[in-house]
Amino acid sequence: MGEVAPKPGLREKEEADMPINRRIKEASNFTPSEIGLLGRVFEQAKGESESEAQREALASRIIANYMAGITDEAELLALSRQPLGR
Repeated sequence: MGEVAPKPGLREKEEADMPINRRIKEASNFTPSEIGLLGRVFEQAKGESESEAQREALASRIIANYMAGITDEAELLALSRQPLGR
């Protein structure tokens, strides 16, 4: 008997379900390079034990900081790890 191959499109669905990808779609139209930047920052900033709500909040912070003009990847990462001020 052969190995069972993963269903096609499963990785794409997992990526589409990531909080950063949902927030990007809600926020605005971003270029592919902007989406890449936002995704990299999210991957570096997220924690293994974070809840879905915490990851949603992180994704929102990343996008909010980017839309506020923070476009340097290292600066965006550092600022997005901090809670948004009120």
